[in-house]
Amino acid sequence: MNGTTMRAGIAAALLAACGVSGAADEWIPMFNGRNLDGWTPKITGFDLGENALDTFRVEDGVLKVRYDKYEKFDGRFGHLFYKTPHSHYRLRVEYRFVGEQCPGGPGWALRNSGVMIHGQPPETMKKGQNFPVSIEVQLLGGGGKGERTTGNLCSPGTHVEMDGKLETRHCINSTSKTFHGEQWLTLELEVRGSGRIVHSINGEKVLEYSKPQYDPKDGDAKALIKDGAVLIEGGSISLQAESHPVEFRKVEILPLDPKAP
Repeated sequence: MNGTTMRAGIAAALLAACGVSGAADEWIPMFNGRNLDGWTPKITGFDLGENALDTFRVEDGVLKVRYDKYEKFDGRFGHLFYKTPHSHYRLRVEYRFVGEQCPGGPGWALRNSGVMIHGQPPETMKKGQNFPVSIEVQLLGGGGKGERTTGNLCSPGTHVEMDGKLETRHCINSTSKTFHGEQWLTLELEVRGSGRIVHSINGEKVLEYSKPQYDPKDGDAKALIKDGAVLIEGGSISLQAESHPVEFRKVEILPLDPKAP
């Protein structure tokens, strides 16, 4: 068996482990285009599984975050968790911002959402916890003028390393272009466990870092540290609701061989 055949066999085995058959390079749909099967909401102030005010919904084959049933945002940050955690993978998400921000949403949350990776299990979140301990791939839309990057990094309860140094800033901008209006964009991530993570927007690499880890000074993160090990090898994946309507029309994953370079 040559190297190419071996790698194909490994990838096929990973797909089979996820309950999917097909080609080794086949992307696995995480969103079926019909309903929220496989996804569980957690909204600040509500129990896990309660989709308060119909925040997350599926219409016309699109997964939508909506606030038309809210009188005021009132700090109800939401996250929609996928059913299984992941560690080594590529993730591809097509998204766009639409409409107007919910009344009462914070100024920084205008045209703001995110994809949370390496997150804590949703069942370990406190009822009033705003964000899961995770690596946040921040999605931002342009405001019609000026520059505003997307595919950024934020770090609720976490740190990463960049250029071999621990990076403790809460949010770090990518090198992406600014995208105004309601255009669809494609975010792609390459996630290698506790190693390298790469963000790409519309096929262009915009950010890279490594060694995602818990922040021992953060109370929520501290509860997740076992035997002093702070590196994060994997975790939950979730989509964010931060007060501005956003849509996701494709969410898919490609498992990677943890031993592959």
